Amino acid sequence: MWKTLWQKWTIDKPAALGDWLWDVFVVQLAAFLDRLTLRKVIAFIPVIILIWAYSHRIPVSPALMLVGDLLAYIDIFSMLFLLGVLSRIETISFMMKQATARAARLVSGLLEGVQRLDFRHRREGGVRNRRRLTKRAADDEDRHVVIHGVAWA
Repeated sequence: MWKTLWQKWTIDKPAALGDWLWDVFVVQLAAFLDRLTLRKVIAFIPVIILIWAYSHRIPVSPALMLVGDLLAYIDIFSMLFLLGVLSRIETISFMMKQATARAARLVSGLLEGVQRLDFRHRREGGVRNRRRLTKRAADDEDRHVVIHGVAWA
């Protein structure tokens, strides 16, 4: 009887205590850390600030208390920030679409102008002998040439 009692209180009970300690401090702690998220950590920061403020060892300013409120509403602030970024991206993409459309119109206008001038074909044979209907003015060199919205000097 003494032997079983001795074994129970010196071996079995400390082993059961060790198993319980292992379960609480290792297994359950690891499970808690697996479920822990950044949001939960940020939500717990105001509690730490409150405990620190009420310990009366170090005075804490009220502004530091409001930082806890800001951290509690971080979801709202992050959503507003995300909406602001998306609206800027939408504006930039709209401006890029307009710029590419204008560049395409400019290139197509220049191509049409070049095709009208038609540098590849020679003039017809009787064109040299024809008289011009109007004479060239002396200041003709100072005029600007306009081709589809583009002015060349």
